[in-house]
Amino acid sequence: MIPWRSAAVLVAVIAAIGIAAPVRAHDGGTNQLTSPPPPDTTFWSAPPNPGAVRQIRSLKRNGKLAAAGRLQAMIDVPQAVWFTEGAPSEVQSYVSDTVAAAQADDAVPILVAYDIPGRDCSSYSAGGAATGQAYRNWIDGMVAGLGQARAVVIVEPDGLSLLPTDCGQVDTYGRLGLLSYAAHAFLSDANAQIYIDAGNSDWNSPSTTAARLVAAGVADVAGFALNVSNFQFTTNSNIYGAWVSECIAYGTLVDPGNYGACPDQWGSWDGVPLSSYGVWSNGASNAKLNVKDENDRYASLLGATQPSAHFIVDTSRSGVGPWRGTKTHPARRSNTETWCNPVDRGTGALPTANTGVPLADAYVWVKIPGESDGECYRWTSGPKDPYRGTRDPVAGVWFPAMARELADNARP
Repeated sequence: MIPWRSAAVLVAVIAAIGIAAPVRAHDGGTNQLTSPPPPDTTFWSAPPNPGAVRQIRSLKRNGKLAAAGRLQAMIDVPQAVWFTEGAPSEVQSYVSDTVAAAQADDAVPILVAYDIPGRDCSSYSAGGAATGQAYRNWIDGMVAGLGQARAVVIVEPDGLSLLPTDCGQVDTYGRLGLLSYAAHAFLSDANAQIYIDAGNSDWNSPSTTAARLVAAGVADVAGFALNVSNFQFTTNSNIYGAWVSECIAYGTLVDPGNYGACPDQWGSWDGVPLSSYGVWSNGASNAKLNVKDENDRYASLLGATQPSAHFIVDTSRSGVGPWRGTKTHPARRSNTETWCNPVDRGTGALPTANTGVPLADAYVWVKIPGESDGECYRWTSGPKDPYRGTRDPVAGVWFPAMARELADNARP
């Protein structure tokens, strides 16, 4: 999940366009810590991946102008900037330069903090700070670089949904405590909206997600983020996000601590597990896509209590939904790694802070479409991706074949 934008590369690109001064605090700024971005927010378009630029040039040289145009349109969409490494002083400089460049364009950057110890359970995006204190120092560097700049900050993709204990590892540094430290540290910027990453609608139950978010301090920040680097339909993310928010309300206001009473997507209430391979609704004729019973149950649990936790959704690769996997391997989905460079996906809804969904603050492109999820070995020991028949690039490196698929299958 690590993007190409290593800090050094990003600084070099920004320096090349002549922007280096740090952003200063806004005089008389209004505290927006738990408020959504304004509906007319313009998100920032960071410099594109160099691999994308090379691919577009190659397509043009070979007369494939339509394909080049689709790729160009994709990389022109505002996308997040990921911070994944570096000493505290380095990340401070990188963040400062980034927000300065965004301010010069009168736009709001989306910044991703992704350096938690034990990141990704030692999988394709393994890495992170060496210790808990090293991580806190690194976060402090990000905070110092941010100052009072306008920004949307996403705290640690997968960090809450994939705890060390979820993959059989020891939680040496106290993952939820570190997430809480990071989320609260960014509160020093009165012009930022902070969202704690909370996985996706095909992962943990709303009860698990809600309990962990509360422990991480979601009540003190703008909310949580969904579908980062994943492919779930946006409608499903909105429904799941509402359930998580409702479960937070139930477990904190109605029956404190009883998150386990919340219905989930796996059939805990009506007995029918939902499918992620179609769009959910109250009126769906397919029982595996119908969420009326779950919605009615939440309404019954909450009564007059209203959910208040908001969320944002990564729509960068959600246009055609998730990949079903392949029958090539008998275990199919369990070992197919459907989240890792799936074939024939498409980009989704364009970034906006005007979603029309009450609890959804914004649709944003967090994962950079076209950047590899990792060297997907699937059910083999590698080095080739057995489904694609080639060796996938390491996480964050531009993947031309997948980039073409995402651009060609864009929805809209």
